[in-house]
Amino acid sequence: MLIDKKRVIIIAITVLVVMALFSFTIGRGIIEDKQPTLYSFSVINFSGYLFFLFLPVEALVPYYLSEGYSGIILIFLAVITALIAQMLDYSVGYSVSESVIHDIIGKWRYQKAEKTIQKYGNTAVFVFNLLPLSSPLIVLAAGVLRFDFKRVMLYSAVGLFAKYAIIVFVYTIVF
Repeated sequence: MLIDKKRVIIIAITVLVVMALFSFTIGRGIIEDKQPTLYSFSVINFSGYLFFLFLPVEALVPYYLSEGYSGIILIFLAVITALIAQMLDYSVGYSVSESVIHDIIGKWRYQKAEKTIQKYGNTAVFVFNLLPLSSPLIVLAAGVLRFDFKRVMLYSAVGLFAKYAIIVFVYTIVF
């Protein structure tokens, strides 16, 4: 029963953080009838790659492209902010016990991520970053399992770059 209360509190805090992020970044720009900024893009993208927030950050790129921002700049910012967040995810996984992580994200989610990374290793890190899957959980599990930090970040970077380059490429063809 205590775990359920913790999980409800964590979910409530997460929802509040997400609402605040959107309100203070994109929401403020809309209210003031201003174009969203690269700062708002960076803050939201960074937040979306933290293991305890689940945001569809891939949808930001087409939105910001439609606002006139350069695809190259968006790719660069998306990859850099995602990697910084994933460094934090890895560090938390490396330094915090499994039971604490189970309380935060749930035992089932963690075990699923752990099984995936144990079976596929760095390929899982690459694929989860390439596709709109929960790459922060995979990176968190890599930290818990003490996977090589440099390799995890390399495979993350390659997957993230490919994902965002594909999104920008498809957007420029379609629009």
